[in-house]
Amino acid sequence: MKKFVLFAVLLIAVLAVACAPAPTATPVPKPTDAPKPTAVPPTAAPKPTDAPKPTDVPKPTTAPEPTKAAAAPTATVPPMKCDKLPNAPTVKAGDFGSKEKPIVITFVPSGDTARIAKAGDAIGECLSKMTGLTFDKVQVGTSFAASIEAMGANKAQVGFLNTFSVLLAREKYQIEPILAVLRKYNTNAIDPDKGEVGKLLPYYKGQFIAKKDSGIKSYADLKGKTFCFVDPNSTSGYIIPRIILLANGINPDKDFKAVVNAGSHNNVGLGVYKGDCDAGVSYVDVLTDVAANLAKTFPDIADKVVPFALTDRIPSDGVQVTKGMDPAVRAAIQDGLFTMSKDPGGNAVLRGLYTIDGFDKIDIKFYDDFLAVLKKAGIDPATLVK
Repeated sequence: MKKFVLFAVLLIAVLAVACAPAPTATPVPKPTDAPKPTAVPPTAAPKPTDAPKPTDVPKPTTAPEPTKAAAAPTATVPPMKCDKLPNAPTVKAGDFGSKEKPIVITFVPSGDTARIAKAGDAIGECLSKMTGLTFDKVQVGTSFAASIEAMGANKAQVGFLNTFSVLLAREKYQIEPILAVLRKYNTNAIDPDKGEVGKLLPYYKGQFIAKKDSGIKSYADLKGKTFCFVDPNSTSGYIIPRIILLANGINPDKDFKAVVNAGSHNNVGLGVYKGDCDAGVSYVDVLTDVAANLAKTFPDIADKVVPFALTDRIPSDGVQVTKGMDPAVRAAIQDGLFTMSKDPGGNAVLRGLYTIDGFDKIDIKFYDDFLAVLKKAGIDPATLVK
């Protein structure tokens, strides 16, 4: 808790203005996304930071090279290893997990939905082989809230929810977290935790971004501007950034010219790049993240769009199951995904899903400290899911 105290004190001061509804958002184009981890005990701790200033280097045009050596062959990704687990449960016909009553997995639409669905189907098929359980075609929610409600209505029994959605679903429907995502820590030019880059950690950060030549260098510069959030249930793309803005004297409901809920982190990066938004907020660092791969279509995006402030550390997203699931089925799903993350082929699929480098087995109390900080700041997840 002590890790969050400084953060919580700042947040309480701005509760009076935190509850107003956000202006109607206009949609933004659609690309791809993904936030990133292998077993390490999870501990989330805060450390706010901000201060930008990367440098710009124009790209010179070059004459074509006469001849080039043949490119090295692309490394082939091994197939997923889906050997049956020793603890695979026995399920009778008609029971939960049988062909007659398959398990449904829901995924939040934080990136390209087609890619998420493809990776999700591969995960479900592999889990079926590993556990002997039957998994139905995956569901990618039309919004973060849609995935929560799917679990609440038992239309999906396993979820890959983002952090704040986990808190919402737990408060309203008592869903149970079983795995936390571990990612190779991603950083940017202004991150004081640069030394952690590449380490498998159960936390990440959000970043405020703007065009390099926009003149936006601080929170104060955002007044009167058009701002891109991700989704009202996005932790690093909405909830935490709103609290930070309020703590720095910016009321998102009054001080922006317009607010856009872009729908994904990738869309925020593209919205700022294309000028649909003057500034926005995403996870660190959507501009250079391999899974988001924005540079493939827009090679200069990380040169033209830069971060100018950061959020505190945020505990990672993960995997959850519905309340009261058969312990044997729950253990098989947990062990199956954990084992999958350690297999090169399985890890490649998980990285393509949400930049997942590994999983850490957790208990239901994993998010308690973070939840307590939010509640002290006046954000009670139980009141936010309608």
